[in-house]
Amino acid sequence: MDVLEQAVFVLRMNVRALRQRIGTSLVIVIGIAGVVAVMISVLAMAAGLVKTLHSSAREDRVVVLRNGASDETSSMLSRGSATTVMDAAGVKRDSAGEPIASAEAIVVVSLAMKKDDANAQINIRGLGPYAEALRPEVRITDGRMFRPGLNELIVGKMAAVLFKGLDVGDQPMIGGRQWTVVGTFSSDSAHDSTLLTDAETLMGAFSKNEYQSVTVQLESPSELAAFRDALRVGASLPVDVFSEQEFFTRQSKTLRVVLKVIAYVVGGIMAFGAIFAALNIMYSAVSARAVEIATLRGIGYGPDAMVIAVLVETLTLALIGGAVGALLSWLVFNGQSLSTMSGSGAQLVFELAVTPTIVVIGIVWACAIGLLGGLLPALQAARLPVVVAIRSI
Repeated sequence: MDVLEQAVFVLRMNVRALRQRIGTSLVIVIGIAGVVAVMISVLAMAAGLVKTLHSSAREDRVVVLRNGASDETSSMLSRGSATTVMDAAGVKRDSAGEPIASAEAIVVVSLAMKKDDANAQINIRGLGPYAEALRPEVRITDGRMFRPGLNELIVGKMAAVLFKGLDVGDQPMIGGRQWTVVGTFSSDSAHDSTLLTDAETLMGAFSKNEYQSVTVQLESPSELAAFRDALRVGASLPVDVFSEQEFFTRQSKTLRVVLKVIAYVVGGIMAFGAIFAALNIMYSAVSARAVEIATLRGIGYGPDAMVIAVLVETLTLALIGGAVGALLSWLVFNGQSLSTMSGSGAQLVFELAVTPTIVVIGIVWACAIGLLGGLLPALQAARLPVVVAIRSI
């Protein structure tokens, strides 16, 4: 009988014994399921944030900020600079020859939240007249688009869920003026957590005379380097130019890192507990079957078969625990909305995303826990002397 056949026989013996120790086996499964569920839930936050910020990003759209600005709210561009950016070479134009671009203003205001009436910050973004052509992903789902020159707003679907007084027809007081909500929109992006209006109307309401950013569509992604040089060198503008992918990656980097650190630190602490639980349980299992294992060693079963059998048992329990944890995470967390602070201090609402990659990470951690928790007991089983069986006679 070769090593594999021996291992299968020992494993079948172990499986039959599971009925006598189902409770202790469940401790391993539940412990590992908890580790995997916690890790996946936190990683799903990071994945959901990235998905929200990047889902609508296009390679041929770029964001222009004042040089050195950390985000849009800390950037200021004069009207002349905004015009220079939109007229630069490489910017795509419509059939009338107008640049497909939007010089945008952002104001952060406080509104009451639905859940507890507490005030929280939200961004109002003022758009240029060609913003609809620039951002076709912004779809009106109820009501209509705002009209330039009027105090009209459209509300992102996430903002409508989070804040009070933002239903179509409502007239919130913002910045000392009464505004009218004329529509709600969906863009499957971070804009869903904002309010949109006409840039000039917004700037007039808040006595602003400078934009925060300019977003333009290029003729093609390959024009990015030439466009950047035209602004920095040709026009001598003190600006930073980012593709949308670069811009959103930059904005989300800190929070993504924090969430991943939390996931691995918390998951690691819980994993140590699960490993020790598996060690204790598998040591007990090996000790309880010491006579059987020693007897098998005495009739010719090799130590390799013992190691394989014990490891397969713990890995199987770990896989079950990992699968249970991943399933629970997907059922409970996937698609759930979460509110956090954006770089401007305003609320950013996004949906948690339990992706296949995250599930694989959780399963790998489960297997690692099972391997570490079963290795020492497996080696103990392999080293049990035959004299143990003899003494029991």
